Amino acid sequence: MKDIHEVLRRKQAKYAQLAKQIEALQQAAEKLREVAPLLAENEEDDNVVLAEMDEETTQPNAMAAKASASQGNPAPAKTGRPVAPRWP
Repeated sequence: MKDIHEVLRRKQAKYAQLAKQIEALQQAAEKLREVAPLLAENEEDDNVVLAEMDEETTQPNAMAAKASASQGNPAPAKTGRPVAPRWP
């Protein structure tokens, strides 16, 4: 039979280690709660910037297509990497 004191000592050591891990996780959770609103704000700002950039890149292409269509001339082919057609 195992020594009861040895078993008790091991269980207490394990309990102390778990208590430290729980405390560390609680502290991390508190910090994440503080940072979460900031991350949400940044994500919203990023989405606005990306939408603006997308509009800026599509508007010149649309205006160029209208101009070439009104002139009756086909659009000149660009050299370089091929571009896949985009669905509307």
